[in-house]
Amino acid sequence: MTENALKCKFNGGSIPFEYTIDKEQRFQLDPAAAPVVLEVFTLYSKGTSMQQIVNRLNERGVKSLRGNKITLNIVDYMLHNRRYIGEYGYRDVVTPGGIPAIVPEDLFERVRERIMKNKKAPARHKAEDDYVLTTKLHCGKCGAFMVGESGTSRTMTVHRYYKCVNTKKKKLCDKKPVKKDWIENLVVEQTLRAIMDDSVVDQIVDAVMDLQTRESTELPLLRKQLAETERAIHNMLDAIQQGVLTSSTKRRLDELEQTKSALEISILQEEIQRPPLTREQIAFWICRFRETDVTSREQRQRLVDSFVNSVYLYDDRLIVTFNYKDGARTVSLNDIQGSDLTVLGAPRKCQAPDEKKV
Repeated sequence: MTENALKCKFNGGSIPFEYTIDKEQRFQLDPAAAPVVLEVFTLYSKGTSMQQIVNRLNERGVKSLRGNKITLNIVDYMLHNRRYIGEYGYRDVVTPGGIPAIVPEDLFERVRERIMKNKKAPARHKAEDDYVLTTKLHCGKCGAFMVGESGTSRTMTVHRYYKCVNTKKKKLCDKKPVKKDWIENLVVEQTLRAIMDDSVVDQIVDAVMDLQTRESTELPLLRKQLAETERAIHNMLDAIQQGVLTSSTKRRLDELEQTKSALEISILQEEIQRPPLTREQIAFWICRFRETDVTSREQRQRLVDSFVNSVYLYDDRLIVTFNYKDGARTVSLNDIQGSDLTVLGAPRKCQAPDEKKV
């Protein structure tokens, strides 16, 4: 088994549903399942939650190895599995590039970074009331996350607010907490103002179009290799039809079919990362956010996730950085009615016996 591992061969057990095992006990990509794995990584890297991915796959009827529904554990396992970047592992034997890769390394790293970032942030979906600025809001004084918390006063009124994590750790920061609704409404308002500006929309559209026009160095080569492989398969089938059928011919045909499948998946990977969109499609997608229902938590969350990169809250101003080049907006809190930050967003300690982290 160690000898097999050194040769990156399959060592028994359950066959991964995204791979097949050939006659030489080597891993080959499954053309049907491999695109699902790539889709999971792509969706998660763009902000889709694991639960949303699970729901999407189950709605399409995607099944696990045992024919069951996809679960959170399955998706979590996928997102942590280094096999998908081509890394073969068996006990102490680890060989980079030992098996066919499904996911590009840069995409795998983006997913890993998001997983690590979410570990440091509070569990948003355990909250009684979701905090849409989770992982976005930072303390202007120390740069740490401001996390969602809630407390109940003597009158049984629940207060929700954001609090700098360093104020909870040996008083490393003296930033006061702010009311949840106040800060979220302010960020949503500033984001809507930005996308209401036609010049901002044009700027985003220009940036996306520029990215699309940058020709991929991989895609033309992959398509050329696929065309050559298909020609070789066609020639081999012609030879078989003329009676030339040997064990070598059959083995060579199998190899060509496997190469074709691997090339088709590689081309799909490139195309998914570079979806062809027109200016009108991009502008239409952006402008739809102008109709955001600010009373809907789901729509507010989608707006923030799509456009807001980070928010830094100081005592006298708010800096919102957007997800486009040079996209930033500074708001003076003194100019905003009702922005008196000397008023705590949470009840005092003596009034909050049931304070809890969210």
